Amino acid sequence: MNSQLFLAYGPETLLADRVVETTSAALKAQSSDLVVESVEAAEIDDARFSDLFAPSLFGEARAVVIRNLQDLDSEMNPALLAYIADPDPTITVIALHKGGVKGKALLEALRKAGARETPCETMKRDSDKIQFLRTEALSRGRKISPDAAKALVDAIGSDLRELANSLSQLIADTAGEINIEAVERFHGGRIEATGFDVTDALLEGRAGDALATLRHALDTGTDPVMITSALAGALRTLARVGSAPRSLRSAELAGQLGMAPWQIDKARRQLPGWTGAGIAAAITEVARADGAVKGGGADPVFALERALIAIARSRT
Repeated sequence: MNSQLFLAYGPETLLADRVVETTSAALKAQSSDLVVESVEAAEIDDARFSDLFAPSLFGEARAVVIRNLQDLDSEMNPALLAYIADPDPTITVIALHKGGVKGKALLEALRKAGARETPCETMKRDSDKIQFLRTEALSRGRKISPDAAKALVDAIGSDLRELANSLSQLIADTAGEINIEAVERFHGGRIEATGFDVTDALLEGRAGDALATLRHALDTGTDPVMITSALAGALRTLARVGSAPRSLRSAELAGQLGMAPWQIDKARRQLPGWTGAGIAAAITEVARADGAVKGGGADPVFALERALIAIARSRT
């Protein structure tokens, strides 16, 4: 194994982000002044490449995170291939590739060089998602019963990031082993009646209802992060279902999209009034609000209300 090269391969962004987080944390434990730089592969040109991989004058440790490696300009392949063959010992490269054959030469070079590879495949089977939740809970010093994990998967769906966020909320709100009663109580009250209700009203064009539900949710203690998480998940679902062939039944699409048929049916009911550009604009607004509620803004409530108004305007 090459300790300077890491590869996260597959479309599941949460798992890829975990590779970045855990690798960066391990490196920082070895070198507290570690500098981590993150870059989209498509943005790398000769000048950016030189900045990223130029030898350090003082030998300090650095980590370079290359996201969406498959999108690297083919003209930059020779430079990166040469670097992979002879990496700088002070620089750790963490490459994220969404999967597929695009960028095959780079993948082969990383593997040949002994990169530590982590698979980041989409979890399509409920059993895999249930095991993910149980492992996730254990990593935080807690347990979730199998039937509780299944209930959470049934309630939230296939999005791992949403599942992880919901589990985090359950861990914060409960003690001991998380059981099915806790999941049903949480889902029936704080998820379904707040974040999801805000999202449903907004995507269906009921902006006034969405704002009113948002204020009620926040007044009753819902974490603003749960609102942005619900919005982000629903918009991603809308985008994926919207780009899928309308001629296919939801049951036929379920396996391809990694969703339950009811999720596809729901998204199709919400799609009227939405365009690709509108969904993209809405996702941008959610990302801005998410940054604000996680500490990037002075007033999370204002950030959420502003986002809801902007998203409502993105719908035609």
